[in-house]
Amino acid sequence: MRKQVDFLVIGSGIAGLSFAIKVAKYGKVCIVTKSRMDDTATSWAQGGIAAVMYTPDSYEKHIRDTIVAGDGLCDEKIVRLTITESTERIRDLVKWGMKFDKTKTGRYDLAKEGGHSEYRVLHYKDSTGREIENTLLEQVKNHPNIEILEDFFTIDIITQHHLNVEVNRRTKDITCYGAYVLNPRTFLVDTILSKVTLIATGGAGNVYNNTTNPLIATGDGIAMVYRAKGVIENMEFIQFHPTSLYHPEEKPSFLITEALRGFGGILKTRDGKEFMHKYDSRLSLAPRDIVARAIDNEMKLSGDDYAVLDCRHLNKNELIHHFPTIYAKCLSLGIDISKDMIPVVPAVHYTCGGIKVDEYGHSSIFNLYSSGECSSTGLHGANRLASNSLLEALVFSHRAAQDAGAKFKSIPLCNEIPDWNAEGMVLNEEMILITQSMKEVQAIMSNYVGIVRSNLRLQRAFDRLELLYRETEALYNRSILTVRLCELRNLINIGYLIIKAAQNRHESRGLHYSLDYPRTVPR
Repeated sequence: MRKQVDFLVIGSGIAGLSFAIKVAKYGKVCIVTKSRMDDTATSWAQGGIAAVMYTPDSYEKHIRDTIVAGDGLCDEKIVRLTITESTERIRDLVKWGMKFDKTKTGRYDLAKEGGHSEYRVLHYKDSTGREIENTLLEQVKNHPNIEILEDFFTIDIITQHHLNVEVNRRTKDITCYGAYVLNPRTFLVDTILSKVTLIATGGAGNVYNNTTNPLIATGDGIAMVYRAKGVIENMEFIQFHPTSLYHPEEKPSFLITEALRGFGGILKTRDGKEFMHKYDSRLSLAPRDIVARAIDNEMKLSGDDYAVLDCRHLNKNELIHHFPTIYAKCLSLGIDISKDMIPVVPAVHYTCGGIKVDEYGHSSIFNLYSSGECSSTGLHGANRLASNSLLEALVFSHRAAQDAGAKFKSIPLCNEIPDWNAEGMVLNEEMILITQSMKEVQAIMSNYVGIVRSNLRLQRAFDRLELLYRETEALYNRSILTVRLCELRNLINIGYLIIKAAQNRHESRGLHYSLDYPRTVPR
């Protein structure tokens, strides 16, 4: 298949869908998603979306909280524009049909999460992301200018490299012309040419063993742009959510939203002792990097496999009303959260770095935009403030849509792009080569590049990963492509980017903590 569109959107979470809705008035849109349309990280978001709605909250307070959480590495200009546009982007969602929880008086029922100085998190019980996803999908499916390709895997973006023009990291005019997309049912690779491409492929949590991310989060968009010689930044800042449900048999890990701590849940050791007072005056609502390291340290001191979150002192009816999904999930495992403490462990949750973009979501590659978790806008710095991610996606997809809509008519399609050449490739019949390598990548990253790092661990991880890289590239270059092979290749790229970024940061900051550079200044 060879297709031409005005706008190609890779990814179907809040970033991709909101962009598609806004550019559909300008021209033809094609959304490509590797799984079902609703199989996204957005759908898994429990807590909510942060925005300033009422006093005593203010933009300045939200800006300050974001910068403090980001440990001094946030771009203040980006923080300011994101926060000051937050209220309007919430109005967009409401206009499209999103129904956030409200109090009996009709005001939004705002929650408070770690690092926030005010109640400002809009939510729908504890399944906010699912409701947002469904709301946006309803808009997309009913729009005549939007085409959806489900279960198609994007292999690479197309640049002048595919016209046999030399491209390297010093090339100033790298241009995106669309993407090569694999149809897993036929093993054929289709060519989709576009004037504008948006990468909204989400995060990369599955480069680690233990993650709250869906299985589709394999860093595809970041890896594609890296291979195309685009600029990637801040990949050392991988956020571990402090509280995933301890249930080793289950993958991905079930998230215990931070909003439960905002509601009054208290972190304790397995024997019931509160410990956060030893680490931060904000206790269980300190920023995520601090809480995750505190839990990790307490587990190492005690030898326990998990800490606990105590909600037994909270009103049972209100607890169940606000957190029905968590209550039902825990009850299915024999844990009544109104009577039993919840076993929790940190798990990889969010990729703070990614494809470097400007204030309009434009990457270093011409005609290529990025939004959502795969992008690096400067908002999060060294650590993301809770519930700022859905907001970031809305703001930057809106800005990218405005910018792309104004430019796309002057962008020509490049019809000289050749179709994918699979001549001489053979179908790999030994899946063990892929599955075992995947396990090795995840073990390397989990053991050596986790919450606490060191120069020795990082070098060991790099050396081990280099061997897997050579083996996988050799397999890729002779094989008919499959999704799992492409995902493995992408995860190896992601692992490399995280390790090299960590090796180049000679300090402990935010989510990157090194034993070789202990932090001396309290945060």
